[in-house]
Amino acid sequence: MQSVEYNINEELVCVTALVNGKNYPLPALWLRERCQDALNLDEVTKQRLFDPHQLDVELSLLKAEKKSATSAVLTFSDGYSGEYDLNEFNADFDIWDGAPADIAWKSDVDKSLFHIDLEALSTEEGLMKGIETFLTYGVLIVNNVPTKSDSVLNVAELFGHVRDTNFGKYFEVFTRPNSTDLAYRSVPLGPHTDNPYRNPMPGIQLLHCLENQTTDGLSTLVDSLSVLEQLNKEDPLGYKLLSEVPVRYRYLDKDVELIERRTMIESDSNGRVTGIAYSPRLDYLPLLEPADMIIFHRARKRLGQLLCAPEYEWRFRLEPGQLQMFHNTRVLHGRTGFDPNEGQRHLQGAYIDFDAPNGRYKALKRKYRMLEKEAN
Repeated sequence: MQSVEYNINEELVCVTALVNGKNYPLPALWLRERCQDALNLDEVTKQRLFDPHQLDVELSLLKAEKKSATSAVLTFSDGYSGEYDLNEFNADFDIWDGAPADIAWKSDVDKSLFHIDLEALSTEEGLMKGIETFLTYGVLIVNNVPTKSDSVLNVAELFGHVRDTNFGKYFEVFTRPNSTDLAYRSVPLGPHTDNPYRNPMPGIQLLHCLENQTTDGLSTLVDSLSVLEQLNKEDPLGYKLLSEVPVRYRYLDKDVELIERRTMIESDSNGRVTGIAYSPRLDYLPLLEPADMIIFHRARKRLGQLLCAPEYEWRFRLEPGQLQMFHNTRVLHGRTGFDPNEGQRHLQGAYIDFDAPNGRYKALKRKYRMLEKEAN
């Protein structure tokens, strides 16, 4: 979270916030909406007991009485007067909303950072640590998961709610002739995003290894944030087109046809890049002016090259009892090809939405912060 300092000026009747050296005047309407007394804000839910949309647009601040460096009694032109803890505004200036900041990584990262034992996740402290690792790096490797069918669901439910799709609550990954998806063959799979044809896309995927008797069939992971940083340096025009031009994605089988249009590079409401929708098996080149089409294709070609480059792509053997959990649009996954005649390679997978572990982390963090405050 950014460092925030407040200035309460009684003479000028104003309140300002200093964030990273920049001053932000806090308007009367903005302050009035954030009143904190029990008559206007429910103490349990923190939901308002009044409709701020009906406040007078010409509302003004009549008086600002300083109580401390971060506390003031504010009086407004509509007759309301209340005491404010200005520290409650800190969250308004935190673009991460209480979650840890991303740390982009390449293939030479210390992989021990990603690992946690399943038993550690059974405690609230361990779960909070596991989620923090996941939110920071976009990946978590859970060790010592029982090699029993459906175990992936038990792990998934520690973090969130399993998302049921046309593939079911969980899906089996092993070689099946004539399957409707290449994931169920022994062919290599390049780094990709799962289900870009779905709205919304799955936020998180979990893959649990039950059996792996093959020599190859290595799992691959790559952090798109590092790759995109490099692509933007090399080709800013192409990067811009990939960020702005929607691409059509399509999945088809006998029971369903799913189509969605979205940009290949994805950003959140703050303009912060969150990852990519990337699946060369499922996307279609958009119709652009000839010059733009060349730029667009050149950029997506280079993106694919970077995603597979040894500098960025981590290759490893997912052992029986290990589960990889990754942010579906940030950390792309794949697999090297293998010989199914060597033996069985059997994984089970499931999806959960990103907001569930993100929300659990913040709730656990708030709980521990309150416990520390009570202890002091």
